[in-house]
This record gives sequence, C-alpha cells and structure tokens, in this order.
Amino acid sequence: MKVVAIIQARMGSTRLPGKVMKDLAGDTVLARVVSRTRRSRLLDEVVIATTDKPGDDVIVRECERIAVPVFRGDEADVLDRYYRVAQKFSADAIVRITSDCPLTDPELVDQHVRRLIDRWGEVDFVTNMSQQSYPLGLAVEALPMDVLTRMHRLSDTPELKEHVTTMAYAEPRLFRIDNICHSEDLSQMRWTVDTREDLELVRLIFKHFGTDDFSWGQILPLLDRHPEWVEINRHIPQKIV
Repeated sequence: MKVVAIIQARMGSTRLPGKVMKDLAGDTVLARVVSRTRRSRLLDEVVIATTDKPGDDVIVRECERIAVPVFRGDEADVLDRYYRVAQKFSADAIVRITSDCPLTDPELVDQHVRRLIDRWGEVDFVTNMSQQSYPLGLAVEALPMDVLTRMHRLSDTPELKEHVTTMAYAEPRLFRIDNICHSEDLSQMRWTVDTREDLELVRLIFKHFGTDDFSWGQILPLLDRHPEWVEINRHIPQKIV
C-alpha cells in the first residue's frame, strides 16, 4: 500500500499573504511543514499541491530547493488538485496536511494512517477534525483513494470543491467517519499560522527547541511555563470555511 501525504500550499492568503514563505527559525514555514511531515514512518511520499497561478511560482522554486515533488492545478478546485496528485503518484491512501500548520506532528499523522489501515474497509475517513479536541493546527485527514475518488465524483458545487473533504462533513450519512479524540479538549489552543500573531507564537516555540524535531506533546508544558505566549493569539477568531 502506498500512502501519500499531500500538502496544499499557495501564496494567496487574506489574513497573512505569503505566509508559507515566511521565515520560521531560519527556514520557511513550508519547509518546516515538509520536514516534520517527512518524519512520519508510515508515509511513502510527501507532495506539495499548489496552483497554476504565476504568483505561486515561488512555491515551485521552494519545492525544488527542499527537494519535494510539486504538482500544480486549479486554484479554486482544491479537491481536483488532490485527486490529480493522488492519481499521478499512484496513491492507495492519502493524508491531507495544510501548509499553514508547521507544528504538524508526525506521530499524530502515523496514528491516523495506522487507524485507517487497521480499519480498512470498515471506515471511509479517519480524522481528528470531526469532533475537534486537538489544538488548531494539528489537523490530519486520512482516506483511501477510492473514497477520494467518490468525493471527487459527488462534489458538484464550487463550495464542495474549494476544500478537499467538505463532502464527508456535509453528507456524513454517505461516509463512515472515524474521529480520533484526545483525552483532554485542547481545541481552544491556536497553533496554526494564519495571522502575524500566530506566526509570532510559533516562532517562539521553534526558537525554544532550536530544531523542528520535537513532538506536539512537548509544547504543552512549554506553554504552561509561558502562559503569556498563549495570550499572543488567543483573541484571533478562527476563520469560518
């Protein structure tokens, strides 16, 4: 079985334009996401899915620099981009990661892939987003290729195509969703990078560790020791999609 992680990335962002190319402890946000995702032991390939817009040429150049495959497709139809990447790289299973989550955790990715494999044929979709209990910025979605194909076939509106897995949440009766929950509800924590305040917090975390090789669990006691860090972006509302 070939498991491919697909990281969607583009330069356009309403809150923080070009955020994936912002500096994060001496490297780009995108490079950090790729580096941490690549540590997952159950992944066979990591691919960047960007758009065919000229403004995203910089992402292609960055992918060349960090030696990660890149695919270009329609900006608005993200679902089709994922589908075509999965086809091109002969994926049997797909893991969806977003490029604004530099704290993406490889062990958490492996947990989703392992659950999908263990329950292959029983569930269509493994995620920690259906009932969110992890900090925002640790989202993982894992699904078989045939389920992605079904989503691609059934999604017939721009709203359903704008995000990869909207169909599963919009029509839960059509998909068997397995949600991974943490023992404690930490969903109020904001670890994504969508604003300057978000980036400030993540930079402090990376500066503390001096590397990108740390687990999400190691961040919790760090924030307990620095509650003022949590306040940096606490006021930022989550963008509604």
